[in-house]
Amino acid sequence: MPVTFTFGEWFSARTVIGQTLADLGEEYPNLWAVTPDIGMTLVEFREKFPDRFLDVGLAEQVAVGVAAGLAYEGNIPVVSGMLPFLSMRALEQIRTDVCYPNLPVKIIGTHGGLVGNGGSTHYAVEDLSLMCSLTNMTVTSIGDPLMVGEILRQSMKMQGPIYIRLAVGKSDMVLYEPGQHDIQIGKGIVAREGTDLTIFTHGTTVAQTFEAADALEAKGHSVRVVDMFTLKPIDADLVERCAKETGGRFVVVEDHLAYGGLASRIADVVVDRGINLAGFERLGIPQVFAGFGDDEELRNKHGYGLSATVEAAERVIAAKK
Repeated sequence: MPVTFTFGEWFSARTVIGQTLADLGEEYPNLWAVTPDIGMTLVEFREKFPDRFLDVGLAEQVAVGVAAGLAYEGNIPVVSGMLPFLSMRALEQIRTDVCYPNLPVKIIGTHGGLVGNGGSTHYAVEDLSLMCSLTNMTVTSIGDPLMVGEILRQSMKMQGPIYIRLAVGKSDMVLYEPGQHDIQIGKGIVAREGTDLTIFTHGTTVAQTFEAADALEAKGHSVRVVDMFTLKPIDADLVERCAKETGGRFVVVEDHLAYGGLASRIADVVVDRGINLAGFERLGIPQVFAGFGDDEELRNKHGYGLSATVEAAERVIAAKK
């Protein structure tokens, strides 16, 4: 899909999903789209292939079950909805109907993290931990709306299931110039080079981390930013390389519970590979129900906003081996 958007502009990930699926529907006549009454991401596909579009109503378990049935018949189903409900209400169906037989079901959705101001019932904040725990599941968290199309295209050739996490999807910041990075599922993106510290992040906090890196650079610090958009399989080689090249200093920032998400995945790599770190801090949602507010307000309130990121980075940079 041709694009002319540049970094800093705003675009709708939902539009990218719909248009990408509509294009892929031509190439893959067995591609289906299923939604639990959340079809705003699928308008282009629905209009082009109405016979391969299913809206099952507000029933996430049914959507996943139908998708599994379609996959058993040789189809490639995409389930699109709100992640707080797809990740939790339909967890058993995802585990047993999709992951157990390792079916090529694509689960893509919005409201990952504290976005949308819907309150704690409408935030997906445990989802990455849940999905990473499932056998055969590939787990991604996308910050740049233009990346969504590439991830969907790559996923068409995957044998097993994939989980694709987005923010609200209506107005998302374009983070990268088209073609700027080689985007591959399972590989992190070194979005910014640096030598004093690595900040790992994903999804909704990538743009904030760029701001933090700018603030730290103004103070004389060289900060590497890694967009670890694939949490499973984690890019362990990149984690190890960053430890060697940035003094063993890590900060992880994510719009997810502080434990169970990316920070925990990276900590596992550090322990499993015997990596010696000088400093490690994780910033994310504490064990609270976050309440109402816009996403920036909530990140600041719960200790993983811009200023908290800068302060954590300064503490870790000051650490000595």
